[in-house]
Amino acid sequence: MDSMESAAAANIPKKLKIYVNKSESDKVHVKDDDDDNAGDLWWTLPQLVLTEIFWLLPVKDILNAGLTCRRWYEIANDEYLWKRKFHRHFKTDPCIALKPGAVSWKSEYERLTFGIPFVQSQCLKGHVHQVLHVSFSHNGEMFSTCSKDGYVIIWNAGHPCTEKYSQNMKKFNWKYTQYSQFNQSDSLLLVSGVHFGSPHSTSGEIAVFTVDGKVESHLRCRVINRPYDIFGTWFSDQYLISGDLHWLAQMVSTSILWLNKANQEVDSEHVPIMNQLYKFYNRNASSVRAIMMAKCPWLDESNDPLITANTSDEILESPPDDIEMSEHSLTVQNSVGNPLSHSASLRRAFHISFDDSTPSTSTASLSLNWSLQRSNDSTIHYLDEYRREFTGDSVSDESIDEEEDEPMDASDEYDDMENSIPKYLIFSTGSKTYTPHQIGIKRIRNITFPKKLDPGPSLKERIAAKKAAEQQNQFRDPDPDWWDYEAVADRFDKVDKVIDLHGHIIGMALSPDHRYLYVNTRPWPKNYIITNPLEPPPIAQEIDIHVIDLMTLKRIGNMLRAHKAYTPSTECFFIFLDVCDDYVASGAEDMHAYLWDRYYGISLAKYKHTDVVNSVAFNPKDNEMLVTTSDDFTIKIWRSRAKAKQMNVDASNNSEAFYLKNSEDK
Repeated sequence: MDSMESAAAANIPKKLKIYVNKSESDKVHVKDDDDDNAGDLWWTLPQLVLTEIFWLLPVKDILNAGLTCRRWYEIANDEYLWKRKFHRHFKTDPCIALKPGAVSWKSEYERLTFGIPFVQSQCLKGHVHQVLHVSFSHNGEMFSTCSKDGYVIIWNAGHPCTEKYSQNMKKFNWKYTQYSQFNQSDSLLLVSGVHFGSPHSTSGEIAVFTVDGKVESHLRCRVINRPYDIFGTWFSDQYLISGDLHWLAQMVSTSILWLNKANQEVDSEHVPIMNQLYKFYNRNASSVRAIMMAKCPWLDESNDPLITANTSDEILESPPDDIEMSEHSLTVQNSVGNPLSHSASLRRAFHISFDDSTPSTSTASLSLNWSLQRSNDSTIHYLDEYRREFTGDSVSDESIDEEEDEPMDASDEYDDMENSIPKYLIFSTGSKTYTPHQIGIKRIRNITFPKKLDPGPSLKERIAAKKAAEQQNQFRDPDPDWWDYEAVADRFDKVDKVIDLHGHIIGMALSPDHRYLYVNTRPWPKNYIITNPLEPPPIAQEIDIHVIDLMTLKRIGNMLRAHKAYTPSTECFFIFLDVCDDYVASGAEDMHAYLWDRYYGISLAKYKHTDVVNSVAFNPKDNEMLVTTSDDFTIKIWRSRAKAKQMNVDASNNSEAFYLKNSEDK
């Protein structure tokens, strides 16, 4: 408790002097120069009465009193006293037990007061346009930022943070960079961006650069990525996933996911550099977006939820409130934040007539003033099973990265597809309308990458087959009915699990152990009926966070309406969130980033910018460091009070961060 006790020591009343009397009882006596009998009166107070007096004191005074004598020191460190203080100060449910692994309620109080990112240690201005995304390397030594200025910048994460590499992607005809991700060994960086093109263009690209500590960063490969809001992700240390989209019929398409080698310099044209991974069916102008990989070492055939549980879609109901919407709440500028989803242009690109007699719920007739219907609740509410199974993620990196810790001879055979580790492919998608409102999950099993291209039948063989077909009057089958999924289902890969969140999905993040998926959504009105898939429901101005347990594939927690977003569904963009061992953080459109404690679910702090906060990221090796990026062109580095003191960062005039807690116990 060095932070709290050192602060308290500076405020000890000077009129108290401590004398040590080496008597038989070896008691510590406090002598007051003004009244010799005052100390004796305090010693006569019963323990329970004195404890209750301490309970009524502010925390600073409790710590000061604890430095007075041995008895008061014991009371000032009483576990029940600090439990009451903790629940009162942070407004938590008294039924919530102490976090597993925590030393005491007092230590938890200190962690959530002095150990959370709070002091702005730096404000980086390396970009000249809106900064859309930030991500850390797994070793915590670097982080990268993407921006609408077309650059991706890699920074050293030590204090002070400095620029290490930068790449101008406009030379590759990129409009801007939007997303980046380090591979597991932190030797390569995946960068996703958007091509220049027409307003309705969905073309994007992925580039891979070396970031292995050398003087320069070099380009390793470039891969087409369409639509661009697939983003892309690492499949393994040397393979990545990209996407492509093909339209089959009006509002019906297929999303093809490709497995690509990160190093595409091959010795022969017969050696493949990419291979088809999955092919999914899309209806109602939707598509696969925001793909990510979850490594699930706990998953085997004995506890596979896709086998033991009902695989029908799980509908996660919207908040059970009366809903009012206003046209004013849908008014917003179009130029802020991350790039718009490619599907935002579909409503203008398609011209489909619908039966006017069909009953519908008009957007204009609804209002979106959800917050008037209930008090603002910024706590993440978990099911009891979450806290029962919560063990923290302190050993998660070891379990996931076990095979990377041992040096590997390049000549040795190894599992480059990492099939020994069970994995889920996770993405956002939709079926009722084109905006993403569902989480799709696909179990990845025994993926192989061909060592040699299959040349297929020769020209002579193809000619012979054609003649044989003509002789038998076996002409080409007519085009299938793409609108009838059952008739063409055998042509596509099946999504193993679909979870409907009844709202527009605007961000997803995995916990460090990949056990839990946190999802930012903007909810739809309850019981809203979609009659036109090109007219998605209006969305709330508040952002909900849903927590899904990937071990059971069920929702185990949610937090309703704690941070804000204002864009309508047709112009909605990604607000990235991040999860570390102890905390959850998210950006918002209200010019702040927000922080919650993972275990207790409480809202702890918010961080100020002057425009939309698009992305946040924790240092995976230091939960007390948080990076936020914004449309105000800045990258802000936040560190805990304890770390700021170690780094000699001046925290006396910290007006950029705010505690979200009860102030009476300060």
